[in-house]
Amino acid sequence: MDDHSSWSGGAVLGDLIARGLVHDTTDPDLLRARLEDGPITVYCGFDPTAESLHVGNLVPLLLLRRFQLFGHRPIALAGGATGMIGDPGGRSEERNLLDQATLDRNVMAIKHQLEQFLDFTPGPNQALLVDNREWTAPMGVLDFLRDVGKYVTVNTMLAKESIRARVASEHGISFTEFSYMLLQANDFHWLYKHLNCEMQVGGSDQWGNITAGVDLIRRKEGVSVHALTVPLITKADGTKFGKTAAGAVWLDPDRTSPYDFFQYFVRCDDRDVERFLKQLTLLSLEEIAGIMARHEERPEERFAQRRLAREVTELVHGPVAASEAEHASSGFTRAVADLAPSELEALVDAMPTAHLARGDVLGVDVVELVARIGLVGSKGEGRRLIAQAGLYMNDEALPESRPLGPADVLHDRFVMLRRGKKQRYLVVIDDEEPGSGS
Repeated sequence: MDDHSSWSGGAVLGDLIARGLVHDTTDPDLLRARLEDGPITVYCGFDPTAESLHVGNLVPLLLLRRFQLFGHRPIALAGGATGMIGDPGGRSEERNLLDQATLDRNVMAIKHQLEQFLDFTPGPNQALLVDNREWTAPMGVLDFLRDVGKYVTVNTMLAKESIRARVASEHGISFTEFSYMLLQANDFHWLYKHLNCEMQVGGSDQWGNITAGVDLIRRKEGVSVHALTVPLITKADGTKFGKTAAGAVWLDPDRTSPYDFFQYFVRCDDRDVERFLKQLTLLSLEEIAGIMARHEERPEERFAQRRLAREVTELVHGPVAASEAEHASSGFTRAVADLAPSELEALVDAMPTAHLARGDVLGVDVVELVARIGLVGSKGEGRRLIAQAGLYMNDEALPESRPLGPADVLHDRFVMLRRGKKQRYLVVIDDEEPGSGS
């Protein structure tokens, strides 16, 4: 964790603006004045809709960390209560409600991830981690209607874009999801009352929910609090940030390996790389300018992309995993067959790997093997991939499926399988301790 600077007034707002990280705010002049007046407590919520956060959550996560580095106090909220309902924003139909066991598992997983990004060392800007079930679960329905619902008109709720879009959609909106905005508004009010939290931040799609909390606090407490949203990250080529052919890019290394995570950012478009360096890393603007100057001299070397990948992977997975992923990535500038045993061994923790007994590899049809380890969804898909010249073993395209022989095993231990240009899977033959790896 970087050392915190002493409190530096409203400097954080100038830094966010320079990085393109301000989409909407409540009164900008009042916010700037408040930030210059002294440290502020700021919170951001994360609903546990899955067992892991994804790269789309990185901007609001790092937003909390940026505030902390400028001397302010961050609160990360795990939405154990709101996660039971699901935010209707950005969806055309109702979410499937999570059962309690799934929700509990998801909350524990994302709490661990939230803790990685903030500093919980005791002090004036010590980070806090809270779960909104703490104050929401004990509240009865009549208390909720009296203490929250009374202060928010239906007209106001219908004016919010996230609600208006769902009401107008084919599927409409249930009362359950309609109430999500009130629950989030109540979170802000509770944090204001109990932890002196004066500011909520989040993605631009959260603006309606966040301002509902600002309005609730103004009506109930007669004070002005603040809101700031960051833009949702988009890619220059029109594809969705954080998505690949294999699905979402997760922060959990068991879902997206550090190697695949690193590769996602190495493949970043030149048109996006400077913006991503500003918004997804903690590098100073001056350092980013230097990186881009060097990159523009020889863009084909992808210097900026490699630095981006290294910085983001280190933030999420730590320096050791980032170094291993970078080493693995640089290894593929040479043919796999030219890599030394130690270089192949270093790939084991950095990319998807299966540990299999020799008898489960030698003599086994390649199509059966790639289906078994999950590189393809079925044998039929594997055969179609071979017909399209899209399946490789040790960097050589397979013209047809065939049994895997001893000559295919590198250094008597490794087989590198590849789907398309980038999706790799390492098979390691472990004679003494067979079993599947991650």
